Amino acid sequence: MNLPNQSFDIMFTIVPIFIGIIFIIVFGGIIFTIIKVASQWNNNNKQPVLTVNAKVVSKRDEVSSRRRHNDDHVSHRTSTTYYTTFEVESGDRMELQMSGEQFGILIEGDLGKLTFQGTRFKGFERVIK
Repeated sequence: MNLPNQSFDIMFTIVPIFIGIIFIIVFGGIIFTIIKVASQWNNNNKQPVLTVNAKVVSKRDEVSSRRRHNDDHVSHRTSTTYYTTFEVESGDRMELQMSGEQFGILIEGDLGKLTFQGTRFKGFERVIK
């Protein structure tokens, strides 16, 4: 009866294949993300810088947190990404990511001149009525 050897041989066959598949999935995801970000960056650089009349219609933030375990220490890290939706004169809306500083000074209903390049927020100059 050679049953223990057969299961041992199967482990040495299946486990490396499983680890290889996981590695390919993780590595493929990283490569896909890098290509997607580089493509968006390149596309934004090809777009003209535009300044249009716009209205701030909504604001939102997205908070993400990470927990890391190091020996006996647990550290937490949070980050916030800020988005504002603008409506231009044609009625079209666009949501742009921006810094927390810019996000903090905008108020829903603000009217002004929005400057952007592709999906990249460049600035907003409020028009006082």
